Amino acid sequence: MGGSLAGLLAAHVLAGHAERVTVVERDRFPEGAKPRPGVPQGRHPHVLLQGGQRALESLLPGFLAELREAGAPRVGMPADMVLWQSGRWFRRVPASTHIYTGSRAQLEELVRRRVLADPVISVLEGTDAVGLLGDATRVRGVLVRDRSGDTRAKSRPLEADLVVDASGSGTKAPQWLAAIGAERPREETIDTGLAYASRVYRGTNGALDGETRGYYAYPDPEQVHAGGALPLEDGSHLVIVSGLRGDEPPTGDDEFVTYAKRLPHPPLHRWLAEAEPLSPAFGHRRTANVRRRHDLPGRPAGFLATGDALCTFNPIYGQGMAVAAMSAVALRDALADRRRTPTTRRVQQALLAASRLAWDISAGADRKMPGAVGTAVDGRPGDQVAGWYLSRVQERAPGDPVVGRAFRAVLTLSAPVTALFAPAVARAVLFGPPAPTPTEPPATPEEPGAPTG
Repeated sequence: MGGSLAGLLAAHVLAGHAERVTVVERDRFPEGAKPRPGVPQGRHPHVLLQGGQRALESLLPGFLAELREAGAPRVGMPADMVLWQSGRWFRRVPASTHIYTGSRAQLEELVRRRVLADPVISVLEGTDAVGLLGDATRVRGVLVRDRSGDTRAKSRPLEADLVVDASGSGTKAPQWLAAIGAERPREETIDTGLAYASRVYRGTNGALDGETRGYYAYPDPEQVHAGGALPLEDGSHLVIVSGLRGDEPPTGDDEFVTYAKRLPHPPLHRWLAEAEPLSPAFGHRRTANVRRRHDLPGRPAGFLATGDALCTFNPIYGQGMAVAAMSAVALRDALADRRRTPTTRRVQQALLAASRLAWDISAGADRKMPGAVGTAVDGRPGDQVAGWYLSRVQERAPGDPVVGRAFRAVLTLSAPVTALFAPAVARAVLFGPPAPTPTEPPATPEEPGAPTG
């Protein structure tokens, strides 16, 4: 259920184990790389983190080369960016990781083209999933209905040995499970009330200032406004600004630019004042972290959840596409493990584990924000100690290349959180003062071998 990244990649994996895989998609896929209604954040910035790059390349060999050939910008962190976090500018030392910042529509279209070339996979476009077949012990298919606009259209059964919910953050699966007598998943939530608005611009010379490819200011409890500009495949930049509940960014032309003054530095506002807008501003307000615990005992066999239907993150951290790909790798590996029978619960546990690091990052940051509400705001025992250590990591990451490298590896989902406790990192975090950082936005990258402070 769902033909976005999580659903397509799950279908690709399942095609190696099934006679037939059917993707039920409510939209009709566009010709080429265009936004579609079923991706509510499609017009907003998306980044493909390094953990997601590795996963996609593993699933679809040669995919990253296709992405580069399509013009997706590959941005080095921190060398190519002007970055601000927790009151400090990041030194623009040589990049230790890269992100792709092209449009969501472009990346999804490339994945769709590769996946749907498999004759085992078929698509029911313009079709709603409206319920589940089965009972409390086993899901046996879905009820589907054509989206023809005819309110009298009847649903019909689509039987299946396995149903995968990849329908996104708006999933109705909890209600559908309850309707067949199964237990609804327990939900863990953290909601800061963050809202954001995005708009495409082109600079006066087609770029940002000088050797800078992007800006970004991250939010924190003392500075709740965030925003930045990221390059797109056509040479334009997608600009985002965000604020918390009660101070949501406007979508009017002049108000959008004015709102950028709330950021802790002026470069983005100055650039916007001279840049040419190429699109209207689009707003988005559904940014809560939600984790649905389908992995707990007592759930019916034959049903899995993946992607945002399993775990939704605050989009400001850019994790969704990476986790979709990493979850597909987890699905592939769980099904291929000959040492253990891939029961529904065992595979669901593997899918949840694939999203755990991203959840810990997003939820851990958001539960500190003023006004955060939800069932998981209080966290777990030990979070206070972990938070103390991580706050020291954040203080040192902007100026210390060793700490910064580990910090970026974890944030881009390419290394486990234990990377932050490696001996060299722990020494700097526990015993060393924060290294000096630029007092103004650094206009150019540092040369390799520059002194570390």
